[in-house]
Amino acid sequence: MALQTLQSSWVTFRKILSHFPEELSLAFVYGSGVYRQAGPSSDQKNAVLDFVFTVDDPVAWHSKNLKKNWSHYSFLKVLGPKTITSIQNNYGAGVYYNSLIMCNGRLIKYGVISTNILIEDLLNWNNLYIAGRLQKPVKIISMNEDVTLRSALDRNLKSAVTAAFLMLPESFSEEDLFIEIAGLSYSGDFRMVVGEDKTKVLNIVKPNIAHFRELYGSILQENPQVVYKSQQGWLEIDKSPEGQFTQLMTLPKSLQQQINHIMDPPGKNRDVEETLFQVAHDPDCGDVVRLGLKKSVIYSSLKLHKMWKGWLRKTS
Repeated sequence: MALQTLQSSWVTFRKILSHFPEELSLAFVYGSGVYRQAGPSSDQKNAVLDFVFTVDDPVAWHSKNLKKNWSHYSFLKVLGPKTITSIQNNYGAGVYYNSLIMCNGRLIKYGVISTNILIEDLLNWNNLYIAGRLQKPVKIISMNEDVTLRSALDRNLKSAVTAAFLMLPESFSEEDLFIEIAGLSYSGDFRMVVGEDKTKVLNIVKPNIAHFRELYGSILQENPQVVYKSQQGWLEIDKSPEGQFTQLMTLPKSLQQQINHIMDPPGKNRDVEETLFQVAHDPDCGDVVRLGLKKSVIYSSLKLHKMWKGWLRKTS
């Protein structure tokens, strides 16, 4: 039996989707308006619906969407689809957002991302923004037959499992795993360490264990390095240096590079594989991976902030 989302149904999502140009390689909706979240501010009934549209040709898509939905755009609409696409691709996480849009009786926001940029993020975790969203349960509304995109989506989930394995002990619960996975993209977010948002990951995972299990169950069953006791909700993984080295070698490129940067002594210039071999034999392997992930997310955030400030200077 299919798992149920909240009152917002697939039909509702499809009706909203019909207001936009059809040329989408992937469309999904996520967040508290779709999946239940714990916490005092979890008013799902009135929550904004968050959509992401993946398109092969952003210029063509924005051109059509400007004709259909001119009012959705900020002042940037007067600059035309090419400028909007340039901002989308070069001055942010590869996503252009239109927010606070009333559509089919629901308040929505939607982001537009190039298929190629999404694939790069899924494979390499260049900024772990949309890739991070897709590591948590989302409702896919539309997806074409792009084999490369489908493969990258699967690789992103496997990478999330591998990174989580490296940061967990030899045995742990499903909930422990899903909390670790859900927190990956928040690793460098200061709000997740202090303040109200520090319980956000728990609020996402606890009401949605079944949805996480649906997303990751087959990957866990097929992984040769884990014993997955699905009935008990318990896992045991290979924490030998050989097992950890295998896991480290399959991590996304940007995370491997950050780990290498942390561990490589000045002037030695070791290659990444040599560094990962050393980390695999380190009792603090999990802490090194966690620090690498944190630095990777922070570096990406700072880079995007600088790029955005640069664009604002150009246009002022």
